[in-house]
Formats: sequence, C-alpha cells, structure tokens
Amino acid sequence: MPDNNEHHERLAHLAAGLTAAWNAHDPQAVAALCAADYEGENVGEATPHYGPAGMAVSVATYLQAFPDLRFTVDDVVIEGERVVQVWRAHATHCGPLLNIPASGRTVQVRGVSLLTFRDDKLWRALYIWDMAGLLRTIGLLPDL
Repeated sequence: MPDNNEHHERLAHLAAGLTAAWNAHDPQAVAALCAADYEGENVGEATPHYGPAGMAVSVATYLQAFPDLRFTVDDVVIEGERVVQVWRAHATHCGPLLNIPASGRTVQVRGVSLLTFRDDKLWRALYIWDMAGLLRTIGLLPDL
C-alpha cells in the first residue's frame, strides 16, 4: 500500500492533469479523466452532468463562451480521495453562456472545485464559482 506522501502526490498529479486538460482546451482529454459513472455539479449549470460525455459537453460549452479560458490553481488541499482546488479562471467572454450573449469583456473568476477520485479517475465533482462576480464583470449586475 502506498504511503501517505505517494497517495497525495498521485492525487495532486490527477488534479493537475485535469487542470492541464482544461487549459489545453480539449474536452475529450478532460472527459478521458472521468470515470464511467462520473457525476459533476456546477453552480453554472441547472442539472448535474454525468459520465465522460456529460463532462465533454460541459467543457465545450464553457470553451465556446470563453475560447481563451485559462485556469490557475492558487491552493490545493488533499484529504483521503478528495482534492480541493482553489482557482482563478481568466478569459474573454466571446460566446453565449447561460443565455447571455457575448460581451467581449475580459473576466477573472474565482472558484473552488471539490474533486473525488476513485481508481485514478474523477468520480464526483462539485464546482462552486463566483457567478455574481462574472455577471458584474460583463455588466449584468451592478457593483456592490
């Protein structure tokens, strides 16, 4: 059985691979990291997405809206089979998202992903991000 450091390194590597696949703008590469019974909840989506195909659709939707999307990870916490990533997304709003037409504005959004891995695949995920901040940046909410 691997020691705790090896376990943390493996999970950190899996989570970093997920971020790298997003930053490569490759929905199929992101999907390939998901278990067949993957389930993801995202505050920006009305319903969960399921399986690798559901993940690929979700990724493609965000890349259509933000074709230059890039994530930077600010912090990582690992416990058991779970990885928490605190991140920032940087992008230009060039396409529709959430029925909102492109604004052309540059955005920076903060968020947190709670990722649970099983058998070296992403099994469950919860994505919580600052939707109000995004809406403010693209001009749909007033500044506080």
